[in-house]
Amino acid sequence: MSSKIIILVLGAFLVAVALLGSIKRKSGKKLLSNKFSVIFGIIGVLMMIFGSYSSDLVNYNTQMEQVSIGAKLKISGPVNAVKTVYPIDKDSVDCRILTMGVYPESHNKDIWVVIRPTDDRYYPQSDHTNTSYKRDGEWQVVTRFGGDKGEAYDLIIYEADSTASSFFSATIAKWKEVDNYPGLQLEEMPPGAREVERLVIYTSKNCRGVF
Repeated sequence: MSSKIIILVLGAFLVAVALLGSIKRKSGKKLLSNKFSVIFGIIGVLMMIFGSYSSDLVNYNTQMEQVSIGAKLKISGPVNAVKTVYPIDKDSVDCRILTMGVYPESHNKDIWVVIRPTDDRYYPQSDHTNTSYKRDGEWQVVTRFGGDKGEAYDLIIYEADSTASSFFSATIAKWKEVDNYPGLQLEEMPPGAREVERLVIYTSKNCRGVF
């Protein structure tokens, strides 16, 4: 258990002690004096605030608020295949965007966004859910770029079976654990992942060292 989680748990415990200590017993006395209840409560709340704002969850939410979205592709008529609506082919994008698209009603596979920068390696994209979020015919996933301004990227959309999704998830987890993201070579891409769309996009600013 990380120190951040321990701080959160201890803070919640102190708040609970403060609340329980303020309850009067049948004799009319409280388990704790008002002074100690207030002290425990304040310390507990401060510990919870510190633990929360230094945790990965809050950091993730902060990143999500900074995700960039630009002009979307307009889709008319029935959706018959997985399609990207943002970004648009040949578009210039920010360092962190929300890649978005649509899928047909009968679609039952996972959707993965993979970027291929100029190093010719493949980087599956993920937020904390790993696979792209799908609901009511729309999908989306946070996509991050780390290259120079104007660098070209292939943004590739894959349909993946359960085996391929597990491979991508395990790969991302391994990269995060050692804080090293070497990318995948083409021959390492799982056979259960099928490319359905490929766009070329460019970074609108220098994104090196952003993440």
